[in-house]
Amino acid sequence: MDDSLLTPAEAALIAGMTTGALARLRYLGKGPDFYRLGPRTIRYARSEVVEWIRQSRTTASGR
Repeated sequence: MDDSLLTPAEAALIAGMTTGALARLRYLGKGPDFYRLGPRTIRYARSEVVEWIRQSRTTASGR
């Protein structure tokens, strides 16, 4: 399993969103888990971003 640390830009690219949207989710406590390595340094574990995407998946309503 690749558990490399990603920058917010890399994590946003994998998640298919903008870095601003990812930052907003981080602020709201709704995005993938992240690591604060310093006052202005945020990193995401690749495996946690992928798992968050899997858990966020929805299915068709079947109507």
